[in-house]
Amino acid sequence: MLKKTVLTLVKTVLPLLLGVYLFWVFFSGMDPKAKELFYQALLEANYFWIILSLMLGFAAYLSRAWRWGYVLEPLGYQTPFWHRYHAILIGYIVNLTIPRAGEASRSAMLYRSDGVPFSSSFGTIIAERAVDLVMLGLVALVTAMLGWGDFVTIKEQIQSQFGNAVSTDKGGFPWKYLIYGIVLSGGVLFAYLVLFKEGFRQKFKDFVSGVLKGVFSIFTCGKPLAYLFHTFLIWLSYILMFALPFYSLDQTADVPFAGILLGFIAGSLGITFTNGGIGTYPLLVGMVVTFYLQKDHPTDAQAVGNALGLLIWATQTILMILLGLISLWLLPKNYTE
Repeated sequence: MLKKTVLTLVKTVLPLLLGVYLFWVFFSGMDPKAKELFYQALLEANYFWIILSLMLGFAAYLSRAWRWGYVLEPLGYQTPFWHRYHAILIGYIVNLTIPRAGEASRSAMLYRSDGVPFSSSFGTIIAERAVDLVMLGLVALVTAMLGWGDFVTIKEQIQSQFGNAVSTDKGGFPWKYLIYGIVLSGGVLFAYLVLFKEGFRQKFKDFVSGVLKGVFSIFTCGKPLAYLFHTFLIWLSYILMFALPFYSLDQTADVPFAGILLGFIAGSLGITFTNGGIGTYPLLVGMVVTFYLQKDHPTDAQAVGNALGLLIWATQTILMILLGLISLWLLPKNYTE
């Protein structure tokens, strides 16, 4: 129990502390004049484009919930659309507290409302994540084709600014060794339970069997074209909801499409580093936007780039939290064995 509590705290607190630290980097990197321009950009932004962006984000949530139903049906579960939607949104707000725990809570919520076994629905989510990874890879490929030179330059800038932040060669805290130790300890504990605890081993086998059924349901769903349609619709919505805020500021309206895609990739990576991209998302997106503004807007490039990065992240996160809290309230808890 104590080990589980410690691991949960580590998984929650370390990414959160990193996010807070990066927010400090985000603001401390601007001088007083840049901060003034930063707040001015936030106040003068055309929020019409932000509202359109939020509407596309909401549409992506709806499409994701609809798509989930296609892979649950082959497993024998007919679940109401809004139950799936609520489970997804609850998973999103859980991810803001414990990184990657949203997938598990999403399955738990659908079990609570409709009795779908955790392992089966979790398997469909694993398959969904694999599809999303392929789509992100396709976006990254198109981005590399359109702006490889810019990508290399931006990558070098990020490495030069943050490469030493987690280095252990200069007396910094050895984070990577701590992480390696935690992972190794968890692996040893898991191996012991599988080898010497029959009850745990059987439960693990049953869980894996259910997960595999869920994973392969993507190949047995009755509407593969509809599944693909929603997949492309989701990712088109993601890209457009990221791109539209660029038109909210005069300085960023002319950023090339390759630059928008680079910012999108940077933000997607930022979400994986900390809870919901706290700190990392606006910082990385801001650096990409700043790179493209330096030539035509050298005096306010950093301020405007940071403002846009924060604007995109903050508005989408606030929407996600509000919708998630509503879903937490509305999702029925009426399932009983």
